[in-house]
Amino acid sequence: MKYNLHTHTVRCFHAQGGDEEYVESAIKNGYTQLGFSDHSPYIYDGDYVSHMRMAPDEAQDYIDSFRYLSEKYKNDIDIKIGFEMEWYPALIDGQREFLKTLDIDYLILGQHFTENEQDKSSQYTGSRTFSTKTLDKYISQLLDGARSGWFTYVCHPDLINFAGSKKVYDKKIGDMLEELKKLDLPLEYNFYGYSDNRWYPYDRFWHMAKEIGNDVVIGMDAHTPDLFDMEDLRNEMLAHITDDLGITPLEEVKIIKPQF
Repeated sequence: MKYNLHTHTVRCFHAQGGDEEYVESAIKNGYTQLGFSDHSPYIYDGDYVSHMRMAPDEAQDYIDSFRYLSEKYKNDIDIKIGFEMEWYPALIDGQREFLKTLDIDYLILGQHFTENEQDKSSQYTGSRTFSTKTLDKYISQLLDGARSGWFTYVCHPDLINFAGSKKVYDKKIGDMLEELKKLDLPLEYNFYGYSDNRWYPYDRFWHMAKEIGNDVVIGMDAHTPDLFDMEDLRNEMLAHITDDLGITPLEEVKIIKPQF
């Protein structure tokens, strides 16, 4: 089964292409399941406006668009509708009430920030850091989200760009991976990061995941429809995962419909 549950849209302000273009590109390249998981709207305090996610009042249009396309292309591909979402403890109660109003199929956990974007102490977890405190906060929030039972998998779990002690990284990330293994929550090997030569996917992380035995899924993290056309590069990545890292990705993903 050729699947992808990590797909963005122009609603996040940093992706390109129309909704239907993503669907047609996925079908053309042999995908049988396609999930849309644009950055979830968040319910913030006051008048804060995020630079990377749709507004709450745009969520229903997003869902309606893909319900329509799901019906239109039902004989060609299985379309699922969800969100990629951070776990922001201070805002989670309001977020839960908001999500209850929407009919979505799944959530994936992507912890891009510590605290939350609105908080002045918040840090983008992809920024290079030597701070053990930042590493601890990333892990703590990610695991709080993982324990909620809301999420189908963790996307780019190696996003944290910690440049401090390797011994500290190995201990703390190893403990995180052990806990995610106990929770039976798969981890995403991220094609967008691979294709863009980013710091992730990070081999050190994935060697540990291999030893611990975490389940691994492939996520395209598509921000443009033509990412699905990069078959040669995707096959190169798969060869690295299987041959170099010794990991066999799951052939399909068990989708968890969140119960709020």
